[in-house]
Amino acid sequence: MLPRSGDVLQVTRAASVQFLRPIMFRVIRVLDWPTYDGWLWLDGYELNAAGDAVNRRSIFVQQAGLQQLQAAPAPRPHTVRTRRPVVRTPVRVG
Repeated sequence: MLPRSGDVLQVTRAASVQFLRPIMFRVIRVLDWPTYDGWLWLDGYELNAAGDAVNRRSIFVQQAGLQQLQAAPAPRPHTVRTRRPVVRTPVRVG
């Protein structure tokens, strides 16, 4: 599972040894920095128990060790608006 923007993840020791205590993490983006095979740089927010962002972080984790708690909401469909025709009138110069 490759995380998407808006996903809420549980990041534990299975993802990286730096996480002795698990954290909840809301993904902003997956960074395209060079890494080892199976590892990712994630940019996002650490969340508290209430789900509020408390700290912005970039973390280096193993993709296989991530647990998805909440998927990002589905993108809203694009609405096409019809435009009114522009009324053109002559302009007097001089």
